[in-house]
Amino acid sequence: MSATLGRRAVAEFAGTAALVAVVVGSGIQATELSHDVGVQLLANSLATVFGLGVLILLLGPVSGAHFNPAVTLAAWFTGRRTGNGPTAREAAAYIPAQVAGAVAGAVLADAMFGRPLVRWSTHDRFAGHLWLGEVVATAGLVLLVFGLDRTAQIRHAPVAVAAYIGAAYWFTSSTSFANPAVSIGRAFTDTFAGISPGSLGPFIAAQLLGAALGLGLVRAVFGHPAPVPAVPADLPGEPELAAPAHP
Repeated sequence: MSATLGRRAVAEFAGTAALVAVVVGSGIQATELSHDVGVQLLANSLATVFGLGVLILLLGPVSGAHFNPAVTLAAWFTGRRTGNGPTAREAAAYIPAQVAGAVAGAVLADAMFGRPLVRWSTHDRFAGHLWLGEVVATAGLVLLVFGLDRTAQIRHAPVAVAAYIGAAYWFTSSTSFANPAVSIGRAFTDTFAGISPGSLGPFIAAQLLGAALGLGLVRAVFGHPAPVPAVPADLPGEPELAAPAHP
């Protein structure tokens, strides 16, 4: 599906907003319905799995369904040589759209549940073991997304990426944010899914480090990607964006 950069940026904004609304809204609902933290996390993770899968399926053909600056940057970095990733201009449009969408999604979730529209989270997540969890979660996500693309299985991304994030909720100490934009959005809500602004810096740094390690694993496992042949001058075309991914 061919779409203008403006439409693709809108898709990234809307998709990231919807994803954060699902994460934050399901977290609020879970805490209102149960006082058991395990049940709350189960409800939150299941809602995220279902919501993410649907969003990738719906918006992947438009923008690639990145919903995640770490994935966009990884796709841009690898695409510099292969010619099949977003350009610097496209990445510069995607990332602000993702961040703005994440903030809008958190505000929307708070509004739906009658909470203050913006209240900085007091949920402190400033700890080394949580940062390690974010490195692992993001590295695994990048390995999955680009591995699916390299093995021509990207059609399975809606199920595979959603399933991975659902699993990572439980096997990582940080509950797998794995997304700088989503992390920023979740700082705007003082609810179950929030993260205090003071915890953001190390989380985002860990996510970017994880993305770099994930790309290293992709190269180690799958080798160097083959460059895309140049498009002849009389056949105008636009490079494909990166494979659908989490956020």
